[in-house]
Amino acid sequence: MMVVIGLGYGDHVARATLRNLDLNLLPTLDALLRERNVTRAAERLGLSQPAVSAALGRLRRHFGDELLHRTGNQYELTPLAQQLRAPTELALAGVHRVFDASPQFEPALSDRTFRLMMSDYATAVLGERLVRRLAEVAPHVRLVLRQTEPEFVDNAAENLRTVDGVVLPHGFLTDVPVTDLFDDTWVCVVSPDNDRVGDELTMADVAALPWVVMWDLPTAFAPAARQLRMLGVEPRVEITADSFLAVPFLVAGTQRIAVLQARLAHRLAATAGVRVLPCPWDAVPVKEGFWWHPSHRRDPAHEWLRRTLRQIGHELAEETTQGL
Repeated sequence: MMVVIGLGYGDHVARATLRNLDLNLLPTLDALLRERNVTRAAERLGLSQPAVSAALGRLRRHFGDELLHRTGNQYELTPLAQQLRAPTELALAGVHRVFDASPQFEPALSDRTFRLMMSDYATAVLGERLVRRLAEVAPHVRLVLRQTEPEFVDNAAENLRTVDGVVLPHGFLTDVPVTDLFDDTWVCVVSPDNDRVGDELTMADVAALPWVVMWDLPTAFAPAARQLRMLGVEPRVEITADSFLAVPFLVAGTQRIAVLQARLAHRLAATAGVRVLPCPWDAVPVKEGFWWHPSHRRDPAHEWLRRTLRQIGHELAEETTQGL
């Protein structure tokens, strides 16, 4: 379906292709491309392994390609299958949006599925509140949360078509609708037994101590650490992580230092065993937003989601004001 339409064939050819193609194969194709394994794809879909194997056979005949080929004890995607990953995800998201659409949205009755991208930091701070709110007012609504990936942000204009939105700080995306959520500040975390740090951190400490940082990529490196480079300080990176939640645990019991969002740092300090200290430079605050594709603008369900996220963000801001 996607290949024929995407290549610009005549409408009559596209309609004929659609008539001859079982669109129920689309979720199976998506699962196979994600899992690269028939058994895991069957588990993901809630189907039997023979049923998925049969579907894979039909897909192979349709595309004239193996899609999955065995290499040693595992399967790998063929070059064509690699090409199909993004358009398959996009097509499946479009199908979901078509059949989820309704002229109005009633949270208490809806079984809509919302798909959101957010970091583990945003999930810890915002996600748990959203889950509780859904349980209270929209108990049948389903929520799919995926970890934000640099590759997704790099191609956000197109990738946002596949999800309901992404929670991300300002500074990464432009020309995309955004619903502002909440602000946060950056703090430093060190181990309590780090004898190189006194009651306060200094810029000399920041320059001398080894660092734990997030992925050192334009769309993943913590903005506060990027600011150091602008100040002429090159962090001596010892560990690069892909999880904000992991950062304080990689600092504990070592001479390392890291920057972390204040809401998350104070929450994890006791569990991870770290000290939270102010940054010795004027760190630009975090301003989290919910970024979404313009095609969602008039969707009643999406309007409700945006309003709900904005309300939760307002509650977080009020708690900060009250010093909670």
